[in-house]
Amino acid sequence: MNFDFPLFLVIATFITGFIWLIDALFFAAKRQMRTIDGGKTKEPLLVEYSRSFFPVILAVLVLRSFVVEPFRIPSGSMMPTLLVGDFILVNKFSYGIRLPVLNKKVIEIDLPKRGDVFVFKYPQNPRVDYIKRVIGVPGDVISYGNKTLYVNDEAQAQSHIEVYTGVGSGVRETGALKNSERLGDVEHEILINPMAPDFGYGCQVLMRGPLTVPEGHYFAMGDNRDNSNDSRCWGLVPENLLVGKAFAIWMNWDSNRPDFPITWDRLGNGIN
Repeated sequence: MNFDFPLFLVIATFITGFIWLIDALFFAAKRQMRTIDGGKTKEPLLVEYSRSFFPVILAVLVLRSFVVEPFRIPSGSMMPTLLVGDFILVNKFSYGIRLPVLNKKVIEIDLPKRGDVFVFKYPQNPRVDYIKRVIGVPGDVISYGNKTLYVNDEAQAQSHIEVYTGVGSGVRETGALKNSERLGDVEHEILINPMAPDFGYGCQVLMRGPLTVPEGHYFAMGDNRDNSNDSRCWGLVPENLLVGKAFAIWMNWDSNRPDFPITWDRLGNGIN
């Protein structure tokens, strides 16, 4: 079961704020009067806690809902761009200001661009967050075959870098080809396994031939092309499920690394 942290923050903010407000309007003045008359009236513990925690919880809610939200990468579907154990920051206003919990956009700012690394609610289970790369935007015609991505009938150029050597949780990807792919104006690295089928292992393929991305939807793929559960398997990402754009790695912790769990040279890296 996934803990709904945004809902918890909204409820906690409402409860602590309500208790503090009611006390300030109806009870605080009476306590003050009793104190002036010589009595010793202490603020109730519930009110004291509410007054202390309300500003903190409200600040976290605003920051997390409208500015930036941290996420942890649990799988290798975005290798080599993102590794298992990366802690990333996601810009929450890149694709518009949305209400917490409801995820309803209230202020239009920008839309995802081809090549963005973005977080969204998994269409088959919106309680789960996914991270992939934007491959197709509305109007694009997407196809994939022989390990090559085609956007609007144009093959996206690849160049070989090296044979990938993974460590820790990514050791299973050792032997894959690490290539550089140019997706429009964005150049990024991908992993390709020449021995795997085009749609990876265990993927219930929905994509049969070229697919035109309709308005209000996006085609998403993982950079680990043969080990990614993405739009090739379950379809498109609706605009209303967008969360934000990933922009930085602030920590990496992989307990499966043979030496030390922290990969220091990943800290502070931007996400391309």
